[in-house]
Amino acid sequence: MDLKEIAEILKCDFSGESFEITKMNTLRDATKSEISFVANSKYIKEIQSSNAGAVIVDKSTKEFVPEGSVALVVEKPYWEMATLSKYFAPPIEDAALPEPKIGRGTTVSLKTEIANGAVIGENCTIMAHVYIGANVQIGDNTIIYPSVSIYRDCRIGNDCIIHANSTIGSDGFGFATNKMGEHKKIYQNGNVVIENDVEIGSSTTIDRAVFGTTHVKHGVRIDNLVQVGHNCVIGEYSVLVAQSGISGSTTMGRNVVMGGQSATAGHLSIAPFTTMAARSGVTKSITQSGLTFAGFPLMEHRLWLKLQGKIARLIKH
Repeated sequence: MDLKEIAEILKCDFSGESFEITKMNTLRDATKSEISFVANSKYIKEIQSSNAGAVIVDKSTKEFVPEGSVALVVEKPYWEMATLSKYFAPPIEDAALPEPKIGRGTTVSLKTEIANGAVIGENCTIMAHVYIGANVQIGDNTIIYPSVSIYRDCRIGNDCIIHANSTIGSDGFGFATNKMGEHKKIYQNGNVVIENDVEIGSSTTIDRAVFGTTHVKHGVRIDNLVQVGHNCVIGEYSVLVAQSGISGSTTMGRNVVMGGQSATAGHLSIAPFTTMAARSGVTKSITQSGLTFAGFPLMEHRLWLKLQGKIARLIKH
């Protein structure tokens, strides 16, 4: 979109030479042809180091927009980012894309639906009622069980197994709210990338990113009924047990184990080789590797066991 056109949509003043904006992105990752936004003042450092061609800001953060980047000043940047996200959402399906490509030795049920632009590798098994969206790429030797849905632009690696009724690439839970309590959808314009040798249980959902990628790395094992939020990174060989939930933009190192019904808050970092016992609640980043935690508030597992013992003795008395 032309930057001048964007300014008109956002109803903000714009002067100077206009140029084409190719997409929306984070402050950290945006390039000169992309637009970003600042939701609040805690991102001031990221504004100053951003390469974004334009940034949606309010009056309090306008002065921090670096030279060479255009500041689009609005009253509520987060709300206006949601407004603009719709304009950059690609079509759900696109008839202009080429016919799907299916590799040698791959078996596809007649009851499967594959959108244009999709590419499926060799020796895969795609079962009944699977939906594979536009521009999806699936590697070799992958098995997709019945009623799995894989939304547009997602990437599935080699030797993966996705069990029945799971959804890959559904929209992340994102919206802006105004003073009246009204909600405006933030269109999730990123994707999901699942690397090689990943197994995903039935009825699990992995949300696509707002911008960029939700990333499930090599060798991960995900149980049934697991929720992975938008923009998460699940490290190599991690294990997510049934009914665990990972909130948006949480990054896990390799070999993290999340017990049943455990959960994290958003925007956290979890050190490699961390284990969370069942029903753990993680509200802060974990920086030291190799520890086991339990409970809510979260504490080291040995301390949690001692606490349970003391509580049991108090009840007896």
